[in-house]
Amino acid sequence: MDGIELEIVWSNLISIVSEQAKALQRIAFSPIVREAGDLANALFDRQGRMVAQAVTGTPGHINSLAAAGKHFVDAFPTQTLREGDVLITNDPWLSAGHFFDITVMLPAFHKGKLIGFFGSTIHHTDIGGYGVGAGARDVHEEGLWIPMLKLYDAGEPNQTLHHMIRTNVRTPDHVFGDLAAQVSSARLACKRLSALLDRQGYDDIDELSEEIISRSEKATRESIRKLKPGTYHGESSFDVPGGDVITLKTAVTVDAKDGTITIDFTGSSGPSPHGINVVMNYTHAYSTFAIRSCLDPELPNNFGSLAPIKVVAPEGCIVNCKYPAPVNARHVVGMYVPMPILKALYHVMPDRVLAEGSGAVWTIQIQGKNANGTPFTSSMFNYSGGMGARQTKSGPSATCYPTGVAAVPVEVLEASMPILFTRKEIREGSGGAGASRGGDGQIIQWRMRTDSDWLLNAVASRTSLPPEGLDGGAPGEAGRFLVNGKSVSEARKMVMKAGDDVTLETPGGGGYGRG
Repeated sequence: MDGIELEIVWSNLISIVSEQAKALQRIAFSPIVREAGDLANALFDRQGRMVAQAVTGTPGHINSLAAAGKHFVDAFPTQTLREGDVLITNDPWLSAGHFFDITVMLPAFHKGKLIGFFGSTIHHTDIGGYGVGAGARDVHEEGLWIPMLKLYDAGEPNQTLHHMIRTNVRTPDHVFGDLAAQVSSARLACKRLSALLDRQGYDDIDELSEEIISRSEKATRESIRKLKPGTYHGESSFDVPGGDVITLKTAVTVDAKDGTITIDFTGSSGPSPHGINVVMNYTHAYSTFAIRSCLDPELPNNFGSLAPIKVVAPEGCIVNCKYPAPVNARHVVGMYVPMPILKALYHVMPDRVLAEGSGAVWTIQIQGKNANGTPFTSSMFNYSGGMGARQTKSGPSATCYPTGVAAVPVEVLEASMPILFTRKEIREGSGGAGASRGGDGQIIQWRMRTDSDWLLNAVASRTSLPPEGLDGGAPGEAGRFLVNGKSVSEARKMVMKAGDDVTLETPGGGGYGRG
């Protein structure tokens, strides 16, 4: 395909999926989607291969969505699909790793012919069951499991599924508002793609998809071939709610001949009894993100550029968990996946990696009753610590890495539930010293404006083991989770009293190099 034509069409595809994401964000009900950007949007070809992704979104969602594409095509052969069909699942092992992330896939038609799919994954307000925390004992306690089904069949709602969802969640209007946002934004993208094909005189995207994917794969392999071949090792340990220590070990093998990189997690911790286990889709998502962000971040992120990166882990270990392991707080471990990989890559490209950071965002979910007795369930909201330093730059403070989500503004939270924030500031000096200093964490303090007991799911990590520095840099400070001034480390949902004061002090990032 002509290079100029390809570039024009490619920029149009990126605009289409980015418009899909912006539309979804504008009309979503959940603050974590609308305000924090906890979402992913992508275009797939008829084979279920991700062709293009939106410019916004989290790596855990985007690359898990990429893996889900093939599962949808396997479950719903393309010849069986009709215009108006909408596909759905939140199966942790087929999509994004826990029930709260619902994936919706809408078949795109042009002139009566199926040409591809537009998909999205977002974090929903509620999915019933235990909630966001890590306290469930198996996956069935964690909420409603939606297998691969049709949400709409030829434009008609699947009433049985709609009733099942509505009667199994605490906030059905919010859930269906977000589902409607996913469907309508995908329909918009379908219209934009059909208009593009008319302008270009294409009947489908088959040739375009093949060209984009093959070029992306070729360029990625060429970038890998420039690296020093060999196997490099990295290890990262961190504490999780309840006090357990998790260790992730990686062996990163660069095969310059084939142009591939293999990441092996052999030696990592075994499964956890708490809901912090990680499915392979999610592990693969953050592993490939770590490699891609260091290797050649300017290349498109699609099926082709992901293909040369292989990820393996022992079956049943904490980053390749098996049914029925609980997974609802899988981000607590999953967001640490890049850390040992970056330590291994330090031996190959020290100028492109960063020291350990705070890792997983600290997630909060609150349930209780308003003053008039009506119940409320907050959407999950996140707080970040400091990023690790880079070789020539300090780490950013209070930045969600590697997820990339934003914090929901306190004004939005105070307007949506009876919460009062009394403090939110940078935790000065919590970043590790070095030639480049680690980013600082933050301090957040609040209490509830309610006269009755309330429930708190708070998932805080790195409260005893701080982020390590790199190349002689000093570690950052560990975090602190305080209730009424006393330290807490709890994996399960906590019953709180009216007037209880909660303080979060998130970790600082590690420094890089000797100061």
